[in-house]
Amino acid sequence: MEILFKGIDVSKWQGTIDWNKVKNAGVQFAMLRAGYGRYEGQADEYFEENYKNATAAGLPVGAYHFSYAKTVEQAKAEAAYCKKLIAGKTFAFPIAYDVEDDGQASLSKDQISAIVDAFCSEMEAAGYYVCVYMNLSWLNSKLTDDMFKKYDVWLAHWTKSTNFARSYGMWQYTSDGAVDGITGRVDLDYAYKNYPNIMRVNGLNGFKKEGASGSGSGFTARMMVTLDNTPLYVSATAKTPAAYKSGTFYLYDGKEMSGRYRITNSPSRAGKTPISENVTGYVNKADLR
Repeated sequence: MEILFKGIDVSKWQGTIDWNKVKNAGVQFAMLRAGYGRYEGQADEYFEENYKNATAAGLPVGAYHFSYAKTVEQAKAEAAYCKKLIAGKTFAFPIAYDVEDDGQASLSKDQISAIVDAFCSEMEAAGYYVCVYMNLSWLNSKLTDDMFKKYDVWLAHWTKSTNFARSYGMWQYTSDGAVDGITGRVDLDYAYKNYPNIMRVNGLNGFKKEGASGSGSGFTARMMVTLDNTPLYVSATAKTPAAYKSGTFYLYDGKEMSGRYRITNSPSRAGKTPISENVTGYVNKADLR
């Protein structure tokens, strides 16, 4: 799978973070712990600070909630508390349900799956894009097949090459990362889906729905677009198409030029110079979807 974004996940254990340094170090997204459990006072003490400063630095973020629920009712209460903690904020990356507590280890696959389904369905009903965070062993033994069909997965497997056989949107591949702006170790992650585009196009995680074609600021660098025999031009003003393209492409910089946008064939090429080597061509705004 192609890595679209490189990120980190953090909680109070990382203490105060210099988010400008983090971004300048090449980090492209961050998953922030919002809290844990279902009772007042269980918010992560650095969540508000991390959200404010990470977004101010221009980093897109998601959030995760640590579970110790043992029943469906408790999982629903955790969802209610999570919604309270993240209310009024926007998240370009998923809201993850972190299920790995030792107290849940004795529960059966059906019990854990019911807990996951209870939390995730409550969050989805409130307009959030959710995923399930678990380690490799739990993913292989604690979830029924239908959970993988219903929900995205954030895999925790600290290795150079994972052998997890199912699909997943994010992979936490180490807990021993080092990033400028953070004191001590930090978890490192890869994202394989264009989550910011998913949230904006579908109006999830606090974003207002913009439609498949996007509008206004909905056209951003690295945004994934699908072309279907779409005319491709060599410049913003060329009158005759140079070719017709189909497939998945990405906006080069999200800047409109004479009613057109530059595209590239890989998110890693977005914004890179020289332009002639990284831009595939220009497409009309009306043809983007």
